[in-house]
Amino acid sequence: MKYKDIEFLRITPLRGPNIWTYRPIIEAWVDIGELEDAPSNKLPGFYERLSSWLPSLIEHRCSEGERGGFLQRLREGTWAGHILEHVTLELQNLAGQRTGFGKARQTSKRGIYKVVVRSRQEQVTRACLAAARDLLMAAINDGHFDVPGTIEKLREMANSLCLGPSTASIVDAATERRIPSIRLNEGNLVQLGYGSRQRRIWTAETDQTSAIAESISCDKELTKSLLAACGVPIPEGRIVHDADEAWDVAEDIGLPVVVKPRDGNHGRGVSTNLMSKKDVEDAYAIAANEGSGVMVERFVPGDEHRLLVVGGRVVAAAKGETAWVVGDGRSTVSALIGKQLNSDPRRGSTDDFPLGLVLPEEDAAVVLELKRQGFTTESVPGKGKKVLIQRNGNVANDVTDLVHPEVDAIVSLAARVVGLDIAGIDVVAEDISRPLEEQRGAIVEVNAGPGLHMHLMPADGPPRPVGKAIVDSLFPEGDNGRIPVIGVAGTQGTTLIARLVAWLIHLSGKHVGLACRDGLFLDRRQVEKTDSAHWAASQRLLINRSLEAAVFENDAAMILGEGIAYDRCQVGIVTDVQGAESLGDFDIQDVEQVFHVLRTQVDIILPEGTAVLNAADPIVARMADLCDGEVVFYGLGQDLPAIAAHRAKGGRALFLRDNRVMLASGSVETLLVELPRLPAGNGGDEATWFESLLAGVGAAAVLDIPIELIRVGIETFVRDQYGGGGKKPSRARVRKVANQ
Repeated sequence: MKYKDIEFLRITPLRGPNIWTYRPIIEAWVDIGELEDAPSNKLPGFYERLSSWLPSLIEHRCSEGERGGFLQRLREGTWAGHILEHVTLELQNLAGQRTGFGKARQTSKRGIYKVVVRSRQEQVTRACLAAARDLLMAAINDGHFDVPGTIEKLREMANSLCLGPSTASIVDAATERRIPSIRLNEGNLVQLGYGSRQRRIWTAETDQTSAIAESISCDKELTKSLLAACGVPIPEGRIVHDADEAWDVAEDIGLPVVVKPRDGNHGRGVSTNLMSKKDVEDAYAIAANEGSGVMVERFVPGDEHRLLVVGGRVVAAAKGETAWVVGDGRSTVSALIGKQLNSDPRRGSTDDFPLGLVLPEEDAAVVLELKRQGFTTESVPGKGKKVLIQRNGNVANDVTDLVHPEVDAIVSLAARVVGLDIAGIDVVAEDISRPLEEQRGAIVEVNAGPGLHMHLMPADGPPRPVGKAIVDSLFPEGDNGRIPVIGVAGTQGTTLIARLVAWLIHLSGKHVGLACRDGLFLDRRQVEKTDSAHWAASQRLLINRSLEAAVFENDAAMILGEGIAYDRCQVGIVTDVQGAESLGDFDIQDVEQVFHVLRTQVDIILPEGTAVLNAADPIVARMADLCDGEVVFYGLGQDLPAIAAHRAKGGRALFLRDNRVMLASGSVETLLVELPRLPAGNGGDEATWFESLLAGVGAAAVLDIPIELIRVGIETFVRDQYGGGGKKPSRARVRKVANQ
């Protein structure tokens, strides 16, 4: 029997915290059709085909909790939705997007499942999901599927769309320190932190990397003159304008020499240890093709080293080695390169490999090196004849622990002289564990935006935590790059609460952003008049470098359809768990399901943060046990069960007594503010009005906004929003209170 394809009914990216996890995911609604009646143990040959096509599925533990757990489920019988989840995850892993989080849950409709997988890059995950469906159906129907070809295409896609390894190492290090990150373009521009506390990186450059310093590093002659003026050892050399001048300078300096581009980088176009006029002329042509000028300088004997300086100190060092082949009397040089160099499992064409492939057809320096020895790529060296292929380009052996303190000091000085916060310093020395002056070693280049790959994945030696070093230089200990983020979730009075909290923060002297149903606000300025309680508008606030705090209105539909825009928050407010009747499109049908949606707002509160919960709603009150931080209850009366129990344990709560907001810490009570009545003609519910003001006051209190300022803020907020009688506090009074 041939089964019809699994049908995708809906594919939804949830780009922030959601009902499944804190991380971005893809949620796919799939109709498995008649496969609902055909679990895996009823499909002849299916287990054998799938396990042979994807043998690495044995690593999936599944609900069994042990290696091979998923394959056991396959043998015992499981459904296509669950299998699709695991195949998608494995294709992501094989494409280089390591992840293990996935879920498959049946909906209220027979045969329709929600399949959820972690998504590190949305387009790649979508492609893996589609490929997984095709692979699964081929295995079910005993068809053909090109597994290696599909994996190769997915890997190429991931390499082109995902963060590069250098940037990813920095982002991963930030995540370890709980510093949030936002990718700002399709390349490697990433924001670390939120609002005014953010920093930006672009691969191994930061928003502290000076444009002037980068320009200096690209001008090799200027770099050398600045270094020489500060006593940094450099090789003598000069700019030349043609091949004849290059030879004249070489004779003047003294052979051997190095010829390289004036403004090159990463060792491209560099020819070393040149002894003859012909070699110098050929090297000039290679260097001229790589930059806007050519330099000739003294050849420094020794090995090439790359030292990475971050924040004024050396954090990693790698050593280069020459590449040779040995003739067998039968094979060409090209064939020997393939057999003896490119066959090394450490070499490859992607970032997964510590060493690159040697490709003479793409590297003129290799051809020149062969020519100097009297060979071409088609020459056949005699048996035992050693042929030098590369003098540099293999800087991948870790020597961090060997760097002499004086070398560290002089290299760090070079980075400061040029002005770079992150620099890759190329040093030629015979022994990096000795001072440079003892061996006539020298600094030959200072590079901005250095590659980190050689330190993250060395060919020999331990990897170095260079991403962590960069993050630590941007964010001193104790700085997590966060601004106060306040989230308001529920259906009752959430817009009012969000606007009140934003107003009180604004009065406290902070630049605040607000995304709510009334629009998008920067301080008091409304920049969008349409409903802005959604992910895209919220992101606009998080990337705004002027904001010192941000307030967001969330609802269940946003959490279910987009995910929350921020990863964690300082204050999370939940008003109620109503509204199940409006969430049918998400297969939400009762209050318990709404509870599991809105608890997301509480789940993401920081350990040093606070949940502000409506004590009048017993289901909301249950969320207190889910909070990593403090819990503050609010309600109209002090006798509400949640408030009474919380106070008995010494907890904080807000309640009304004769329209006055009382803040209780255990048995100790403090008068905060007297709340105004609902303005006449507003048409709202007075109980919801008072509860909303209580929630806003509670958020302000836990944000340590002064009590007198809260009082002034309530008065001005009600007048500004609803009009009404009473004397409006003067600007002088507001300023005076704000400055107390």
